[in-house]
Formats: sequence, C-alpha cells, structure tokens
Amino acid sequence: MVYLIQDIIGFLESYAPKHYQESYDNSGLITGNAKDEVKGVICALDMTEEVVEEAIQMGCNLVIAHHPIVFKGIKQLTGKNYVERTVIKAIKNDIALYAIHTNLDNVQMGVNHKIARQLKLQQPKILAPKKQLLFKLETFIPFNQSEEVLEALFEAGAGKIGEYSGCSFLTKGNGTFIPSEKANPTLGQKGKAEKVSEEKIEVMFPSYLKNKILQTLKKVHPYEEVAYYLFQLENENQEVGSGMVGDLEKGMKGKEFLAYLKKAMNLQVVKHTALLEKPIKRVAVCGGAGIFLLQSAKNSGADVFITADIKYHEFFDADNQIVICDIGHYESEIYTKELLVEILSQNFTNIALYLTKIVTNPITYI
Repeated sequence: MVYLIQDIIGFLESYAPKHYQESYDNSGLITGNAKDEVKGVICALDMTEEVVEEAIQMGCNLVIAHHPIVFKGIKQLTGKNYVERTVIKAIKNDIALYAIHTNLDNVQMGVNHKIARQLKLQQPKILAPKKQLLFKLETFIPFNQSEEVLEALFEAGAGKIGEYSGCSFLTKGNGTFIPSEKANPTLGQKGKAEKVSEEKIEVMFPSYLKNKILQTLKKVHPYEEVAYYLFQLENENQEVGSGMVGDLEKGMKGKEFLAYLKKAMNLQVVKHTALLEKPIKRVAVCGGAGIFLLQSAKNSGADVFITADIKYHEFFDADNQIVICDIGHYESEIYTKELLVEILSQNFTNIALYLTKIVTNPITYI
C-alpha cells in the first residue's frame, strides 16, 4: 500500500493533536510536500544536518522529530547557522521535516508516559492536567430520532471520558415552536403552534473537535433549524497535561533509587538535591525543562521529581520536601524516538521505519 506524507501526519495528529501544543511551539510540517509518497521515515529527537544527511543516505524522505528545527520566524536562508543549513539541506533533497513536540508532551500516552514505562511506574497519570480543553454540547432531538443523532456524535468523537466511551446524559421533555410561512418544518405545519416530545442530549468532547462535532450535529439533526448550546468547561482534562506521576512497585532508599534511575534511563550523571530520610516510592517526571511543575510534584505526594534544565537557584526550591533530579534534556527525552517508531509501526506495517543512529546531544561529559 502506498502512503502519502499527509497520511502519516493525519495519524500523528489524531494521536497528539496540534491543538495541544504550547503557544510558543512550532509543531507540524516544517518543510516538504504533504502529498508526496512516503519512501522511508527516520525518527529522531532533533532535526540536524547530520540527521537529514542520514535520511538521504537511507533513501528516506521524511524525518519525524520531537524538537522543531524552526521555533522563530526565518527572514533569510543563507546557511549562516545550523538552523538555516538544516532547512536548506532538507529542501534541496526533498526531505520533509515534521515536528511533534509539546503536543506529544501533553497527551496521556506521550513522552512522559514513555519515561514512566522506562522507570516501570505503576498506574501513571498526568501530573498537571490542563483546564478549558473540554466543551459540553446540549441539543434537542425528537424522541424517536435521538439515538441516531447520539450515535453520530459518538462516532465524531464526543462522549469519551477516560476509559469510558458512549457517555451522555438524556432528559425527556417537550419542545414548542411555530414555523413561519417561509419555513420547511420536519414536524408540524406552517403558522401553527407545535409541541413535540423531545430528548435533551448532553455530551462532552475535546475542544479541538468543536468544528467536527457541530458539522456532524447539523448534518444528522432532523430539524431545519438546529437548536443547541455550547459551553466551555473549567473541568480538568485528565488525559491532557504536563508531566506524569506514578509509584514504584516497592520503595527504595535514596542511593538505591539513584542507581536504579541511572540504569533505567542509561545515564552517566544525575544532578540532585539532598536525599531525604524517607524511602522513594512515588515518582513524578517531566521530559525536558519541567521545573515549572515542581509544586505540582510536591502536591502529588511525590518523593522525587525527575526532569531537566534546572537552574542553580531552582534546586533550593526542593526545600527538603522532595528530591529533585536533573538528568539532562537529551537524556530525559531520548526514548521519544522509540515511542514514535512504536506508534507508527503499529499502524503502518509496510513502510520503512528507522531510528536515527545520530547522537544529537550537544552536551558531552568527562
């Protein structure tokens, strides 16, 4: 079967919708034509000249990386820095560059879940769920047609709450209306008051599906004029947010845990605050720069918080309440490329998928 680049992109953005990326981010297709046929895919943490060259040598025309090569606007392409050189090389050689960054950080089965799996955490969950990412739809359907409309809304993505699907709330009542002379009523007659036995349907859905849900409603609703209410909810979306927290199978003493961490994440060094007297059982994680989640980690009851890019004075904020471990940005997210291969290989069985062999870490240790 032939796949186009847009097929891969469509799948990835159903897995980690671009709507969930942070405002500063630049996830998505950076170079390339989405309608080109996929010849091969290389998965990487970073987009660099070396990774693009690797794609050329491997006969691949799509690089999927966690970190975008372009964060800010580019006004010139003269090759004066590594960003411009990478983009130029990709364009010259028809290599598509696709980034899946903070949107993959923020979904439940994303970057932080992969870290949790590396550490074998039990029942991991989002550390800091995001708010205002859910809508509630209320609409009114003739009683004998409500099931058909409800099924269509479910098919479009409404009614999913955690591990439950088909979630709704139904209320029976009567709807009244008077069709004008210009109306084309499904029920009743022009100019005459009508009372219809109806069900009010209430369903929740993620905000990025808003247009799809409303289009579906208007397509399948039997009435000429569709009455509905749409509410943005303050509820936390437990499936979208920053970081992750879970428990080890058994508690460990501080030094024992540090040895376990180094082995599980293949680390050379760990920068950490003072070890506490109590054993480490609950573990909070955030790939990349995650110190903004320190208070959330404390609130979760975590004994240790594992992240990267912590500044000197930020280590003081542990305040003898939690152990902070800085394992390095590259080291915290390197398994993301394996995650990408995992999710793609399960859904695209006959495309060439590769893990980059290039070590893109700009930091070395002695």
